[in-house]
Amino acid sequence: MHSVRVPHTTAVVAVSYGGPQSLRVVEVELGEPGPGEVVLDVRAAAVNPIDWKSYSGAFGSDPARLPMRLGHEVAGVVSAVGPGPRWLSVGDEVIAWPVTGGYARRLVVPELATVRKPADLAWDAAAGLLLAGTTAVHALTATHVGHRDVVLVHGGSGAVGRMLVQLAVLRGARVIATGSPSSHEALRALGAFPVAYGPDADALVGRVRAASAQLGAPVSVAIDAVGSDEALDASVALVADRARIATIAGFARAPSLGILMLGGAPGADPGTAVREAARAQLVELATDGTLEVHVARTYPLEEASRAHADGRSAHPQGKLVLHP
Repeated sequence: MHSVRVPHTTAVVAVSYGGPQSLRVVEVELGEPGPGEVVLDVRAAAVNPIDWKSYSGAFGSDPARLPMRLGHEVAGVVSAVGPGPRWLSVGDEVIAWPVTGGYARRLVVPELATVRKPADLAWDAAAGLLLAGTTAVHALTATHVGHRDVVLVHGGSGAVGRMLVQLAVLRGARVIATGSPSSHEALRALGAFPVAYGPDADALVGRVRAASAQLGAPVSVAIDAVGSDEALDASVALVADRARIATIAGFARAPSLGILMLGGAPGADPGTAVREAARAQLVELATDGTLEVHVARTYPLEEASRAHADGRSAHPQGKLVLHP
């Protein structure tokens, strides 16, 4: 009797709940692609806050979820395809989002999660494009941002914030973006009027009002990519229409403030259709240089714990990317 050989791959898992020290690089079962699935040789895997939040205990600490695979967006080359009708072939370069367990050297993904990667789009930028990009499109769509608006972006120097700034400018809006002084030059280059955050909401409101006066109109939309009390309090002080204030992070207070909650939290609008529809356009904009995906740092797969420690303790001002 012959045993069946099951393919394996190298992947990062969280073996316990807590901090980055719980991450391990292990061998895991790869499995064979089924109908509508392909195997990717991963070239780059993006790091996102949801990755470390998932094992931090923020969403519960059910031991049955351990060991936990991490990673939701990757870019890679198709190395095998499942049976049945398909549109991808071995050798195709693709971006895949959303996926499960993207911190890996090889990964089985649904074809429906993929978009073809143009040859002119770098691997790191491709891997870091879609989660932040579709989040930004969703927020701008939900708040109906147009060419007459002045948009306040909290956390403008982060990965989502940079996308929000650029895509709002492309819609013809004027943008005020908060960030540390070290990020202000980069924010100006993206088309935003930068302001410093802190030390409290009242001070921030004063600086934003001064900035909007220079732009010639009051703030009409606020999008929070930080989740701090300062950002939320400033937003409701500056924007009268609560339907034009959105947060992707401040979920604890959003219901009592009557503002939009966007994303995967309970009660939030996931924006699935909007996000899926945005993928192809985002790839096009990033490929021709209209949309910049700023990669702040890269790490080998074996240093995923260091990437998470850096992401949790600092403001990377761009995407962190793993190289399997």
